[in-house]
Order: sequence, then structure tokens, then C-alpha cells
Amino acid sequence: MSRIGKQTVIVPKGTEASLAGTTLTVKGPKGTLVRNFPGLVTIVINGSEITFTPNKLGDRTVNALWGTYASHVKNMVIGVTEGYTKKLILEGVGFKSEVVGKMLNLALGFSHPVKVTIPEGLTVTAEKNNVSITGIDKELVGSFTASVRAMKKPEPYKGKGFRYNDEVIRRKQGKKAA
Repeated sequence: MSRIGKQTVIVPKGTEASLAGTTLTVKGPKGTLVRNFPGLVTIVINGSEITFTPNKLGDRTVNALWGTYASHVKNMVIGVTEGYTKKLILEGVGFKSEVVGKMLNLALGFSHPVKVTIPEGLTVTAEKNNVSITGIDKELVGSFTASVRAMKKPEPYKGKGFRYNDEVIRRKQGKKAA
């Protein structure tokens, strides 16, 4: 039994959800999200409530997908009403970040500048050494933020590199003078 799958997802006012076959569409003030859910779990929309019931009880994959589908739908509803934001902090002497059009230009201490294309549906702002990534799709915001962070992970001696806003980097002592 899935604890998350048993919960109902409440659709707030100003947001509407519709199901066409196995495709769920959620429209809200921030935009529209569409996702296909294969028929292993039945999704039922009653007014402003969305419920989930597995087609085969006891099957491990169906039980796993029961909670997963519920989480995806909940993330879709939150995304179109509030949106998602991830923040990265760039630390290091000479490290810079700026947004030019649909490109994120980074100076990360390499011999060349690093240019990253911003995916459609995301808004990226870079002021000083703070990069803020905003969008309605939680999965897209998280994956793009992780790919930018992977370009220069924080190192443990001086803390140089990208780190999340709430991330704590454990520092190492380094060499001692004799």
C-alpha cells in the first residue's frame, strides 16, 4: 500500500485538470503542463480532487507507480500555481556568470568560457554570483540546475565552485606548515 498514493490531490481555484485517455493536462495561472500516465493506475478527477487507484493490488510495480503518479500530479499542480525555484551560488576568484539571451555564459577558471543553452520553459537570472533558475516543471528545473552545478562542483578545501543555496560544504584542513 502506498501512503502517498492514497492521498488525494486538491486542485486549487484558478487551476483546472483534465484527463483525456492516459494524458493528464493541468492548466493554471503560470502555464500548462501535460504528462502521459500509462494505464497501470487509474486516475479519477472529481471536481477539485484527484484520486488514484491501482489496477492490480499486490503487484510491486503497480504499487511503486501508484505513489509515483500521485507525486507527479501533485508536482504538476504546484508548478502551475506557484512554480519552482532553485538557486545556485558561485564561489571563487574570477568566477562569473551572466545571462545573454537564451544562453548562460560562465567563466569557471577553464581556458575557455562555458556556454549553456537555457531550455524552453525556464527563466534564468544571474546577478553577481547568484544564479536563480525558475520554471513550472519541477523535473526540468531540477535537472538543469544539477547539470549547471556539475560543471564546477564545490571543492572541499576552499569551497570554490557551484553550490546550492542551502547546501553546506564540509571543509578539509589542507596541508599544515611544519
